[in-house]
Amino acid sequence: MLGAYAVGKTSLVGRFVRSMFSEKYQTTVGVKIDQKTVNVGDQQVNMMLWDLHGEDEAQKVRLSYLRGASGYILVVDGTRKDTLDIALNLHATIRESVGDIPCTLVVNKSDLAPDWEIDPAALDDLAENGWEVIRSSAKSGEGVEEAFLSLASRMI
Repeated sequence: MLGAYAVGKTSLVGRFVRSMFSEKYQTTVGVKIDQKTVNVGDQQVNMMLWDLHGEDEAQKVRLSYLRGASGYILVVDGTRKDTLDIALNLHATIRESVGDIPCTLVVNKSDLAPDWEIDPAALDDLAENGWEVIRSSAKSGEGVEEAFLSLASRMI
């Protein structure tokens, strides 16, 4: 789970693993690890979810956390346009460091869609260029299961 600070990475993991959402903001310090076993077709996949601290000017993602990863989710806050730029920069850095592994771009906070700063056409362009783009809401649960299962299926 990668992205800028406060995009909803921890909330997405909480919704996926424990079917819970909290309005209370929780800053991740370093990394928080959860797991969940899912079925993809007739195959069981044990997902180890590393919720990494959000990237900002003061704190960059430690690439050592990514060694051995089978895939990753880039989380963007639809209400903050700059979080898409951060995600795209992270994607380039990750590809340079660990190679081309499966990635899903999750645009979170679809429950606040009227307040989105990210142009839907920009997301459509990414999808047309091969990106897996999923709109989600950790609050409502929309798209959460889909995002994790989509990544799991592309990892096997």
